[in-house]
Amino acid sequence: MRGWFFPLLRSVSTLDLPRRAPRPARLPWFALNVLQAAFTLAWTGTGICLVLLLRLFAGGDWPLRVAARGWAPGLLRGAGARLRVRGGEGIDWSQPLVLVANHQSMIDVCALFRAVPVPLRFMLKQELARVPFVGWYARRMGMVFIDRGNAREARRSLSAAAGLLRGGTALVAFPEGTRSRDGRVAAFKGGAFQVAIEAGVPVVPVAIRGSGAVLPASGFGVRPGTIDVVFGQPLSTDGLQPQDRNALARQAQAAVAALLHPAARG
Repeated sequence: MRGWFFPLLRSVSTLDLPRRAPRPARLPWFALNVLQAAFTLAWTGTGICLVLLLRLFAGGDWPLRVAARGWAPGLLRGAGARLRVRGGEGIDWSQPLVLVANHQSMIDVCALFRAVPVPLRFMLKQELARVPFVGWYARRMGMVFIDRGNAREARRSLSAAAGLLRGGTALVAFPEGTRSRDGRVAAFKGGAFQVAIEAGVPVVPVAIRGSGAVLPASGFGVRPGTIDVVFGQPLSTDGLQPQDRNALARQAQAAVAALLHPAARG
């Protein structure tokens, strides 16, 4: 997942407006999207500063709950997004889990924070650690940064992620490695699955549908819409070895694709 602040700042000048619409009809969307981008920056920056300040006086996972109950719903409402959550009946949320989801939009993070009933930590690209405010918050909250250009550091980060799981954390990964621009689910990379196998915890496939229409992967052309988060059945890692991670990744990728396109099953 790429950084939030710098791409938002760049995208204000490249708002994804309806190109076939007459210019007068596009101007209201342009003005609205500028306001939404400014709101996103202000809401995120203010919230992070407040949480980091309060973090000096209190510990625990409550800052993650603030993200789920305050920050995420605020940005979803600001985007005009309606969230629908389905599935999850067979998931034991009291136990550590690795949730793996497809990735179409930056707003996927908000949708997951809101949809999952327990505090979440994310596996993130190393680049995000250098983003002001967001990187500071993520480090303080124990998020896991993966440096794919440094194999030794990547192994160290994966080991730290397994330690978080053994401590009871629910961990989220976007194993495609980048946001999809056409809605198709790319092959899943194996890192998150290696972590799940090493920690001996289930993998939960998660399908996110509609987020790319609300906020596309490029630009900041926000449009009101519905985002569906669909939880699949947990995949057991019992008896698996680290070398099985790619097979587990393929199984999870197929499960997410089936949740996204249920009519195509069978």
